Amino acid sequence: MRKPLTKKQLAEFARSFGIDLLGVANVERFVNAPKHMHPASIFPEVRSIIVVARRIVRGCWRGIEEGTNWLSYTYFGYHGLLNTLFIPLGVYELACFIEDHGYEAVPYYPGVPEAQPPNEPLRDGAPPYDVHLAIRIAAVASGLGEIGWSKVFLTREFGPRQRLAAVLTELELEPDELVMPSSICDRCMECVHECPCNAIPHIREGKTVRVEIDGYVYEWADLDVGKCVLCYHGADPRVSPFIHKSLPGFEFDVRKQRVDEETAYRICWTLSTQPWRRTREDTSGFVIEGHAQIQRWGVGGSYGICGSRGCMRSCFDHLERLGKIGQKFHGGSFIRRERWLLPHKVPPRK
Repeated sequence: MRKPLTKKQLAEFARSFGIDLLGVANVERFVNAPKHMHPASIFPEVRSIIVVARRIVRGCWRGIEEGTNWLSYTYFGYHGLLNTLFIPLGVYELACFIEDHGYEAVPYYPGVPEAQPPNEPLRDGAPPYDVHLAIRIAAVASGLGEIGWSKVFLTREFGPRQRLAAVLTELELEPDELVMPSSICDRCMECVHECPCNAIPHIREGKTVRVEIDGYVYEWADLDVGKCVLCYHGADPRVSPFIHKSLPGFEFDVRKQRVDEETAYRICWTLSTQPWRRTREDTSGFVIEGHAQIQRWGVGGSYGICGSRGCMRSCFDHLERLGKIGQKFHGGSFIRRERWLLPHKVPPRK
């Protein structure tokens, strides 16, 4: 038997399992989504898409900002526990709570729709399997926030400091009001200036991506994802001291590369996670030992080396300084000292 269930009840229940934010979109807001990113391709009877967010603790980035510690970010703020335990636990319990009231619910773990393999559809008229939502666009459609200039999702509560997941359900809920475009992101271009690899085009270049939801047009920079991946996942010697230690004499300027996302991942994951023979000079058994250890702390999943210097750290520092983020910190701004970057030419081993 179905029991009444309100958004307020859902939000209160989600908060009891650590979820910070909850927003609701109706399926009609996905009218322009392609089939391989559409929630109805996963659950044809879906009526509501519930998107949830849990904060990335600001201090997870402190060690990278100071150039002293990398594990805290990957383990607590990225793939180690936040993506693989803290958020999924709340999503699963929320789905159970909805089912306890008699409505089917699909807990959704965000994937990468752009990386969908070339599978054949299993049913006529259906998209190939491995369908994934564009979770940041889904979060916009749920009223949680907007996508900033750097393509990072922003909320009024935390700026860019959150990870996202969702629950698809046949329960019909009133959708939340959309956040007005450019009401959080003020186009300050701090992300552009502070991105080490020049992956984010300046607004004056006119390179943008646009989506329309319920009459609102959201627009952000057309990111050079190849450069972004090379920097974030550990091919840039300027943001990784581990390269300097493991590959003396290596020279690689990410800013000059022109590779696509897939090629960048092949380079980074080969450099950072593959085993290698042990020698007297290098007893680690890995190509880059430090990256491999951080990836292990990512519970075998993804890992972060750059730590989002421009798109997240500089962004939330800027928004906090302007008082545009709800969460306040007594210690003042996040960026307190001169920032560091290493040379892209690694000194050879002596």
